[in-house]
Amino acid sequence: MKKTAIIISLSSIVALVACSDVKRKPGSIYMPDMAYSRAYESYADHSNLAEKGINYNNRPVVGTISREEEMPFHIPKDVPGDTTNYTASKLVKNPFDSLGTKDLAEAERLYVINCGICHGANLKGNGPLYKGGEGPYPAQPKNLLEDPIVSVMPEGQMFYSVAYGKNLMGSYASQLSRKQRWMVIKYIKLKQQEAKAAAAPAATTATAAK
Repeated sequence: MKKTAIIISLSSIVALVACSDVKRKPGSIYMPDMAYSRAYESYADHSNLAEKGINYNNRPVVGTISREEEMPFHIPKDVPGDTTNYTASKLVKNPFDSLGTKDLAEAERLYVINCGICHGANLKGNGPLYKGGEGPYPAQPKNLLEDPIVSVMPEGQMFYSVAYGKNLMGSYASQLSRKQRWMVIKYIKLKQQEAKAAAAPAATTATAAK
């Protein structure tokens, strides 16, 4: 009986210790970055991270593709001062010939969230960040419908700009998957076609009036 009581007491002590909320720390951490991840805002200032020994950018590692990723883009980013790959991207075709009703609605949603804040929901370069010059963004974003360069830019070159960034626009590789980028670009192209079709009758009427 006495032996049984001792066994029960020891078992109870072990159970209490095992279930306690005592915080235990490992003796050593082999890969600290894996144990304690660093979180950074995509558009925060990362200029001094290298000084801290942190290697970070908002682009995927060169030559890698994420799990279940679709439609890889084979053209790498140009080195500073070179435009060879940017020029070559003109020849890359959009894998989407058209968008169904569901995909078109999703592409529009993605555009408004990621692009509309600068370029405007109507694509005319006057989103909330610019707001006619009253917003926090100092330079007016491109008018995607009427800008003489962007309105005729090949889809592959647009993809390059969205993936790697262009001028004041940063990379959207961390915000949009490759499939989503192609969908948004197709949406923009469809809107450009609609704008040109709407402008054609107006130009014909103006010519006839003369």
